Amino acid sequence: MTTTARLRAFVAVADTGSVRAAAARLVLTESAVSAAISALSNEVGVSLVERNGRGLRLTPSGETFAGYARAILGLHDEALSAARGDPDPARGRIRLAAVTTAADHLLPAALAGFRAEYPDVRLRLDVGTSEHVWALLDRNETDLVIAGRPPRGTGDVVIRAVRGNDLVPVAAPPVAETFEPGVTTWLMREAGSGTRSTCEALLAGLELDPPRLTLGSNGAVVAGAVAGLGVTLVSREAVARPLAAGELVTVQLPGTPLRRRWHAVTHRRAPATVELLVAHLIAGRGWRRPRGSPARSTRRGS
Repeated sequence: MTTTARLRAFVAVADTGSVRAAAARLVLTESAVSAAISALSNEVGVSLVERNGRGLRLTPSGETFAGYARAILGLHDEALSAARGDPDPARGRIRLAAVTTAADHLLPAALAGFRAEYPDVRLRLDVGTSEHVWALLDRNETDLVIAGRPPRGTGDVVIRAVRGNDLVPVAAPPVAETFEPGVTTWLMREAGSGTRSTCEALLAGLELDPPRLTLGSNGAVVAGAVAGLGVTLVSREAVARPLAAGELVTVQLPGTPLRRRWHAVTHRRAPATVELLVAHLIAGRGWRRPRGSPARSTRRGS
């Protein structure tokens, strides 16, 4: 088994906590996964996993090594994408990651148009919280992130394109009629969500501490607001239809709407196929190059 295969086996065990589950994920035998972990531990010189009941858990050394293993595998996949896509970007691959709101409301039409123009490009979309997608980029496990502003400390990245994203407080009409910012229940996204962090910062700045109800996704928050569970802060694009239908209305709150931006972000060296998608987003879909950003070719070195 190659070193890359051993690393994949190790990461699968780290993710699943068992050899059996890792073997099922990788379509390997359990003995092959066990042998890979043993060989990798011997190569590193320390134990990477230990028994935890019927399963396995990482040792402290294993926790440290797992972060590097994911980064190595991410770089390996990125290198393959770049090498295979550069000679013919229209037949390359893109690993795309997006926060939930962007995946639900920005990307479907854009990706449909892109696939119609470049049917031979292979796309993979990973959807999650801001915390999740930026971690993927940090570990080189994605080529392009669509989300809010990159957090401070993010590695060597480049903002390829931006798009307006207004955040507005909304509620069902009956809730809006009796809305009191510090009394009405606020519907919150899950932990790790950028919108949740922004909402908490807004309430703290207004010195408000209202009741909160955490709902597990952007869709659940919007549905909860429509149902009259409370008020929420959300991207205007995510509630365009219920606003138009009168199911939701915006409420008055100091400091809102919040003028934010969507960002399309890559590492400094991006596969040529990714440049095709960025150019597609900018072509009349509300995206634009950041100020001071030179127009980029779909070919490296030009």
